[in-house]
Amino acid sequence: MTPTILILLSGLGLLLVGVGLLGTLLGVRATLASFSNIEIGLIMAGYYAGYIVGTLTVPGVIRNVGHIRSFAAFAAVGAAASLAFGLLVHPWVWLVLRVLSGLCVVGLYMVVESWLNAQSAGPVRGRIFSLYMMSTLVALGAGQLLLLAGDTTELTLFALAAILISLGVVPVALARVHEPTIEKEVSAKFTELMRMTPLGFIGALIAGVVNGVFWGMTPVFGQRLELGDGQIAMLMSATIFGGAILQWPIGHLSDRIDRRTVLTLTSLATAAVAAVTALIVIRGYPGLTVSAFLHGGLMFSLYGISVAYAYDHLAPGQVLETTRGLLLIYGIGALSGPLLAGIAMDLIGPVGLPVVSATSAGILALFGLYRMSRRSAIPVAEQTVFVPMVRTSPLVLEMHPDVDPAPELDLAGRE
Repeated sequence: MTPTILILLSGLGLLLVGVGLLGTLLGVRATLASFSNIEIGLIMAGYYAGYIVGTLTVPGVIRNVGHIRSFAAFAAVGAAASLAFGLLVHPWVWLVLRVLSGLCVVGLYMVVESWLNAQSAGPVRGRIFSLYMMSTLVALGAGQLLLLAGDTTELTLFALAAILISLGVVPVALARVHEPTIEKEVSAKFTELMRMTPLGFIGALIAGVVNGVFWGMTPVFGQRLELGDGQIAMLMSATIFGGAILQWPIGHLSDRIDRRTVLTLTSLATAAVAAVTALIVIRGYPGLTVSAFLHGGLMFSLYGISVAYAYDHLAPGQVLETTRGLLLIYGIGALSGPLLAGIAMDLIGPVGLPVVSATSAGILALFGLYRMSRRSAIPVAEQTVFVPMVRTSPLVLEMHPDVDPAPELDLAGRE
């Protein structure tokens, strides 16, 4: 592993601490500003709308102006948006800013990931991919703890997020690496994805919904339960670190038995833990943080298992194109999650959040059972190896150990 890779990871990690803080802060501050649940859900969904738009448009921007200028521009706009959230507290203004934030963050991911791709080759790609996934989760989790660094009703925490995003540019901008090439991307059509791997398709969609509910509405859920800032930070961190820790054993289990069984059981367990969370909310029982930890480990595993299952049924030449499509489907699900949770919380109160998660995961479990009755399992020996995954940008798939790197990325930018 080269020093350049460590520099890139440290720069992005610092930046993502700010991004993690901002995402939670927005939910808390929006509740204090008396935004409705539906308004907040729409604002949080705006991030994923920006993510989808950015996925389609950012590669062209990078090709036109280069990596370093693109990275500086996306970071500058992202930092400015972070400050603007604290200065202009209005739901419609926040919606525009949130879309802009989503576009900028996916742009930052793409720049760093294309550089990491250029630095990765052979067996080391899998190690870099796993390290990148875990460092991303840890950075986002660490950002939750900074919620305690200031008053959520003031500009201080928004400014802190902007500072961290700005400082993240420094190591990346100073990294000694040539700019690699980003090729035009063509994703598989949704109808083709559904035909090739129905369970992988639905799994990615539902994983997006459940993850979107968590990232977008959990801080609002905590505020509606009248939890303190420290308790909300702990709730978010427990979920994220649960995802970082429990993905490994769940994923390795899916390597040893029929992967559909593991995906179905994980979905069922996710629904059960969400149902227990709903009971905790209704009855006022203790254990919310423990249920959050378990929910995170199960919830974050759904996307990785769905992608691994899709890989099991694809020819090598189909892998990259198909999983880019699955990532876009995940984004559509994540766009829907905060909206569904906002509506449910308006109708039945805070318990609406775990109800949406439980219902969504339950639908995936039922679909998994249906597919098991319609298609024979492939031999375990022919299954691909599970790799923990976090949604970042389509370019990260170039580093996945099951994807053959493009020749130009294998050579460009190597020191």
